[in-house]
Amino acid sequence: MIDLRGPALAWRAARRAAVVVEVLQTQGSVPREAGTRMLVAADEVLGTIGGGHLELQAIARARRLLQGLPEPLEQRIALGPTLGQCCGGALSLRWLALPDARPEDWPLPAPRFTLQLYGAGHVGRAIVRLLEDLPCRVQWIDERDSEFPAAPSAPHIERVCVEPVEAEVAAAPPGCRYLVLTHSHDLDLAITEAILRRGDFAYLGLIGSATKRARFLHRFEARGIAPDVLQRLTCPIGLPGIEGKEPAVIALGVVAQLLLTRPLQRA
Repeated sequence: MIDLRGPALAWRAARRAAVVVEVLQTQGSVPREAGTRMLVAADEVLGTIGGGHLELQAIARARRLLQGLPEPLEQRIALGPTLGQCCGGALSLRWLALPDARPEDWPLPAPRFTLQLYGAGHVGRAIVRLLEDLPCRVQWIDERDSEFPAAPSAPHIERVCVEPVEAEVAAAPPGCRYLVLTHSHDLDLAITEAILRRGDFAYLGLIGSATKRARFLHRFEARGIAPDVLQRLTCPIGLPGIEGKEPAVIALGVVAQLLLTRPLQRA
């Protein structure tokens, strides 16, 4: 779920005319869950309640309300019989003028994961671009401030410029996901070792080849890290079968892998 509170508050402060469309209740198979919202202005739409015919009708009603035309403010919709959509479920929608919708009270979307991402190079940037639109918490860490793009990141992506970067591993919460993508093999080694020694990671991805993995594992074994922990190191990163070494291609496979990773299971 995209966090629309910031844009909604900004629109309200600017007195921009808009309607909030909200999914109130759901039953059966529907495209989005209860609590999903969409902002509709005369010339712009932010967010989505699932797309398709349902969304087109919801936007049209919102814009009729903006024109001052009388419309019901709530509706229960059976997606199959009413709209011919194949989901088969039903949902209730509500339309509210933005000033009445109280965006300051909207809950934050639950983050799908917490990630420490080490490295602001081409692949790191490509991954962050994809994470901008996902509900997650990201610490983006690099010792070189100049490597971060000039444009600011989304609020849920925190840029950290610090040295030594491996010291940030200790600040991560249990069950964190990690991506190690720095410009230096020695730095990759130090960061990865710090994460492995913690052991409480849900995912640890290290950029590189199978040869790099083998060399790193040999060093970690010599340093006494347990074999069962070493087996959980992901290198190369990304879903298998996705061909291509372009940063955007790598990023797609890595973000998909992050979304598939299960939370850390504790004994």
